[in-house]
Amino acid sequence: RVRTRTNRSGGIQGGISNGEIINMRIAFKPTSTISRKQNTVTRDKKETELIARGRHDPCVVPRAVPMVEASVALVLMDQLLAQYAQCQLFPINPDFQEPLQLPKLEQSG
Repeated sequence: RVRTRTNRSGGIQGGISNGEIINMRIAFKPTSTISRKQNTVTRDKKETELIARGRHDPCVVPRAVPMVEASVALVLMDQLLAQYAQCQLFPINPDFQEPLQLPKLEQSG
């Protein structure tokens, strides 16, 4: 199998996968504090208004991980299906590429 010496490009060169493991770095900007009055309740279950002043950013990491994983899965699957559709429309050269083997979906009903 032909491989690159290093994977410094993260597995993608020029927007195309080079066959190596795809590495990504994800960054988020801090969520902004809502400065408008908000109705809320205290721990004693008394209604009150909250006015946030300053920076009180919640940690978005627990929600970010599944969101990023799902987004990446959708993009990769979209590209896989596009590649599959293209390979079925145009002949492939078996010396350079193996045909894609997708599982057959069972039809219900």
